[in-house]
Amino acid sequence: MRVSRRSMLAGTAAGVLVPAIGVGADSASAAGLTRKITIYAEALPGGLYGYGLEPGKATIPGPLLEIYEADTLEIELVNRTDQRLSIHPHGVNYDTGSDGAPLNASFNKPGETRTYTWKTRNRYEASGGFWMPGSAGYWHYHDHAMGTDHGTGGLARGLYGGLIVRKRGDLLPSSQYTVVFNDMMINHKMAPDTPMFEARLGERVEWVCIGHGSLPHTFHLHAHRWADTRTGMLSGAADNAQVVDNKNLDPGGSFGFQVIAGEGVGPGVWMYHCHVQSHSDGGMVGLFLVRNADGSLPDGAQEAIDRFKEHGHAGHDMNPDGRTHA
Repeated sequence: MRVSRRSMLAGTAAGVLVPAIGVGADSASAAGLTRKITIYAEALPGGLYGYGLEPGKATIPGPLLEIYEADTLEIELVNRTDQRLSIHPHGVNYDTGSDGAPLNASFNKPGETRTYTWKTRNRYEASGGFWMPGSAGYWHYHDHAMGTDHGTGGLARGLYGGLIVRKRGDLLPSSQYTVVFNDMMINHKMAPDTPMFEARLGERVEWVCIGHGSLPHTFHLHAHRWADTRTGMLSGAADNAQVVDNKNLDPGGSFGFQVIAGEGVGPGVWMYHCHVQSHSDGGMVGLFLVRNADGSLPDGAQEAIDRFKEHGHAGHDMNPDGRTHA
């Protein structure tokens, strides 16, 4: 899922879209805000389900939620389905009533509305010279009640989304992409129907990568690389964090990073995919289109897109010598 040129920071009464350029407008004076949103869980065609910020607008993945460290997010979850379901977060604090797990009787019955409260904190100094970490990071949320007490049915049918907790002063991107590897699917699609994400040359692009299902994966982005840090950026000239372009993305895991579109390589069509070979052959491949700075298509881009649509993605078996056969 893409948030184009904007970043969704949860507002005081509903999801509010704010420009995602430069340093966040929320300064330290805004610390400790309680932000409230309403999310609707709804049935989608094909036996799928999704979360949305408005009735009738559920998507897979659900909306990308963002708050700053030290803020609280109150989510009024409206269950517009005939299924038991919930919303369970990673990376933030919550009590048993907001766990989203049947273990704690924390779920929505069919047609029920329920409020879930997620809290975050800044890092703080502990005893012995140690520090406790804050909540900042690239996290995610998902159902934990449909099908089984672990939400296996909800995860298999699309009830998941991304969650970002930012530090005040973080650079905000021009574009955001949520990429979910769920068994052999990307955002519940397989090539050539997987998402094609777009940016213009030089734009700051943020990726939120999430793993679900029962299979191990890796995430690889062609022609771009990032520091293996919280943001994908270095903290200064002396920061020697590892730089990567491929990272494990196993079920329940998540990470995020920012890149400058086409930096050092120019505009073009680049693949993102799982680097488990049988998975990429089987359809876990998508496209990242970096347009020219003026928004036009670079030379050869349309031809590359057309070739991608014609590629076979039928789950080939691989021989020890690296050759494939159907």
